[in-house]
Amino acid sequence: MSHRVTIYTRADCSLCVTAEADVERICDELGIEWTAVDVDADGELRAEYGDRVPVIMVDGREHGFWRVEEPRLRKALA
Repeated sequence: MSHRVTIYTRADCSLCVTAEADVERICDELGIEWTAVDVDADGELRAEYGDRVPVIMVDGREHGFWRVEEPRLRKALA
């Protein structure tokens, strides 16, 4: 099964930079494609996620927010 990982972020967000680097490293190691989406580029996303970014989604479901829990993310992608 191929997983989809999306991370919702925004510019000038230090937690987002760290989480995006973690997602990139983990997904690259596992050969899983991922995408980053800027919530400020879409009014609906900005309203939905507000200041609760970064948000990590796995297969369309919210997996976590603010920080990447690496063992948990690896388990979800196994």
